[in-house]
Order: sequence, then structure tokens, then C-alpha cells
Amino acid sequence: MDEKKLSYIDKLLNSEIKNNRIAGASVMVYKDGETCYNRQFGWADKENKIAVQKDTIFRLYSCTKPITATALMILFERGELELEYPLYKYIPSYKDMKIVSEDGTLTDCNTDITIRDLLNMTSGLVYPGGWFEAGRRVEAVFKDIHSKLYTNEAVTTVEFAEKLSETPLFFEPGKMWNYGTSADVLGAVIEIVSGMKLSEFMKKEIFEPLKMNDTAFYVPKEKLSRFSKLYMPTDDGVELFEGSHLCITDYKNPPAFESGGAGLVSTASDYMRFARMLLGGGMLDGVRILSENTVRFMTQNHMTNEQYWSMQYGSTKGCGYGSLMRVVVDTAAATTNGDAGEFGWDGWTGTYFSVNPKSNMIILYFIQKCGTGMDDITKRLRQIVYGAIN
Repeated sequence: MDEKKLSYIDKLLNSEIKNNRIAGASVMVYKDGETCYNRQFGWADKENKIAVQKDTIFRLYSCTKPITATALMILFERGELELEYPLYKYIPSYKDMKIVSEDGTLTDCNTDITIRDLLNMTSGLVYPGGWFEAGRRVEAVFKDIHSKLYTNEAVTTVEFAEKLSETPLFFEPGKMWNYGTSADVLGAVIEIVSGMKLSEFMKKEIFEPLKMNDTAFYVPKEKLSRFSKLYMPTDDGVELFEGSHLCITDYKNPPAFESGGAGLVSTASDYMRFARMLLGGGMLDGVRILSENTVRFMTQNHMTNEQYWSMQYGSTKGCGYGSLMRVVVDTAAATTNGDAGEFGWDGWTGTYFSVNPKSNMIILYFIQKCGTGMDDITKRLRQIVYGAIN
């Protein structure tokens, strides 16, 4: 890697911080077996002038999803389930689901949601949102669950999935791609199949073997000083955000609902170990989490032509999808100087990672800014990294 060209990352992020578009960031680039870039910028806590450090703890939000997919595939490898099994085999309330049209009309589903549909976001399950009827109905469920977060009635991971089954689907399972609550329901499936809480299963099968010591569904009291604040965009830049999103608590105590779609916290270095395991075909430092065959299966495009065309917008343009991650299939359509076959995902708070088997490289960029996902700064940072390959 060309160190001078990589230094353009410094200029980009220092400018973003100076202009108050982000509070702080942690960036890592790993290539050909070496960490060739590992720098931190700005503030984990602007108000108290606490800088981002290598061990700063970040909210992962949707970067939780690839870890959930990995947990599911561990059970898959052990023959505990089959991806074509119907979801109702594990959560009976998902039998005989309905589809809701924009005028509120309900129709019967002709097909059942499968475990594969959950992994590929083709289930018809949606996130809460006011622009379509299915989203509005889910929003009412989220509001009810949120109202109970800090009470004795707080719902568990399985109860959360059961409550979602009370709402109709956006479309016939398998017909389209739409980003939604599939990973949260997968978390419940993992609990039911394994007989363990999602946090316990992940700790035993992923976090402890990979030495991801700061990755969990909450931040213990002794680590709170390393926990980054969260910021939201405003007309003037960013300001502190202390609200809740997607029924996630304040992270100070173990939650009843362990969100497989958004609930984990981690450090950049912890998450890099997870990404290196995927780049290594399921193995890191002699510890095997998944077989090479399973990782190859997970990280290919699983979309049918019909599903593919339903996701060609925003950060998934030019990409297929599989195992809760995007997979680049058309670099021109994706407007990237990366490679086809690159895979990864991003989170609502601006966490982002990509794994590129062809270039033998990982890019990791963590910030804490609401509603970010993969934005223009993420794309510009990627351009710099790929431009620095010798």
C-alpha cells in the first residue's frame, strides 16, 4: 500500500471533523496479512473532550447482522437446521401469514418464510416506517415494545419475534428484497435451536474464540469510560443524541431483547478480528469458526434476478446480497474502484466494513452518527484506499 496515498484519509476525516460533520472516527485497513493503517480521529465525547482511542467502544447497529449470520451458519454446519425450513417450524405464529396492501387489504401468503429468506432479507418483514402500510403497522409494535424497555414487562428476543408475527408482510416471501427485521427474528431462531441466549451463544462460539473481548449487547460499568457518545446530524453539523432507536436500550445493563439486527457494541480492533476470520475462510490465528466452504457459500450473491432488481438503489446499487451482507457484482453500477466479490455491511450509526478476497484486504471505518449507513464519506474513503494499492 502507498502510505502517502493512504494519508489522504487523514485529510478527508480531519476536514469532516473541522466542519462538524462527524465527531470522531476510527479507521483500519488490513492487507496481505498486515495492518497497514490504524488511526483515530476527533472525539468519542465532544462535550468532555475525550478523544477516540483504539479501544473506544462503538454501537454497531446493523454491523451486528453479519455476526448474527455467522452464528446461524455455525448451527447450519452442525446440521441443527436447514435453510429451506419454514420459519414456523421454530416460531409457530409465523404460519399462515398475511400480506397488506397500501389500502389496508389483507391477502393470504402463498409461500412460507424460510430461514434462507431471513438470511437474505427476502422475508417480507420490514422495519418501522411511515411511508407504507406494512411499515406503519410494524411501527405500532415497536412503539409498544419501546414503552416497556425499562420495565418488568420488557420483551425477550423470542417474544420480540413473536410480536412481529402479528403484523402482515410487505410482500410474498421470496419475491423481493427489502431491508427489515429479518436478522432480529434470526436471533430468536438461534436461541430456540441452540437452547441458549443469543449473547451466550455468540460469546461461546464467536467472541471468546476470536478474543473479541469488548463485543457484547451491553457495556459493563468498568468499560463505560470507553463508550463513545452518539451524535445526530443537524443543519449546523452534529449534536449529542441520547434517544433510543429500534428498541435498543442505553447499553448500561444486559437487555431483555438482544437484537440480532442492531444490538451489539464493539471496538474497531475487535470487529477487525471478526472480519479477518471471514477473509481467512472461517479461521483466525489457528482458530476455526466456520469451514472455507461455508464462508464461500455465505459471501456469494444469493439473489435471484427478480430479487436483485428490487435492491438496485442507494448503497446496494451494483450489489447482490447474501447472509445479511452486500456482495459487489457490478463495479461500474456500484461506482467503485474495488473488486467484484467484495462483501460487507454498514450500520445506522456509521459503522462500516468490507472484506475483499481478491485484493486480500479489509476496510473498517467506525463513527457514531445517527442515520449514516454507507454515506458519501464512506465511499470517498474507499476510493482512497483502493487508489493506494500498489
